[in-house]
Amino acid sequence: MSSQHSSTGSRLGRRNDPERRERIIDACQKVIVESGVTGTSHRKVATQAGVPLGAMTYYFDGMQDLLHSTFSRFATSISDDFERHMATATDKESACERVFERILQASSGDDDELILSHELYTLATRDASFRSITTQWMQRSRVALELHFDPLTARLLDAMIEGLTIHRALDSEAREPSEIKTAIARITKDSRKGSLST
Repeated sequence: MSSQHSSTGSRLGRRNDPERRERIIDACQKVIVESGVTGTSHRKVATQAGVPLGAMTYYFDGMQDLLHSTFSRFATSISDDFERHMATATDKESACERVFERILQASSGDDDELILSHELYTLATRDASFRSITTQWMQRSRVALELHFDPLTARLLDAMIEGLTIHRALDSEAREPSEIKTAIARITKDSRKGSLST
């Protein structure tokens, strides 16, 4: 709940463990990956975080607030990484390579990003309050891409990153990395000199 909470014990606990709120968000993210949003509860998150169940309401105004905080931090982290990654490109050719690397990494299935992304997309489809998170995420991605591409190309690349990531991650058949480079080359052919080799 808010900082006006009157429980002395909660306040002492907060002073003794200033990172508790972040631990709860970490735990919520793990529970979502394991059980989905529909299977996430205060009790499961508290158990995962190793905190008393009553502590949950000190830091968050209900499950909606906890989910919003968890997905906001997740989306911000992805955006931060993508911005840093795109900022290392020195020209459009290397920018295309960064986009390729991003799709390959995101569709590898080696981490929890795909699950969390889809859980967020589902929430944003049903609940407008979560759409602000996805909107900001897309805006930041386009800004990072616009360092190297015109706005329309950046928007198309952003959509392609999401689409190809989903297709590659969920297809039971192996997909060749060369198809990613082919797609990038086709979208960017009118926005840069040269072509991306496949």
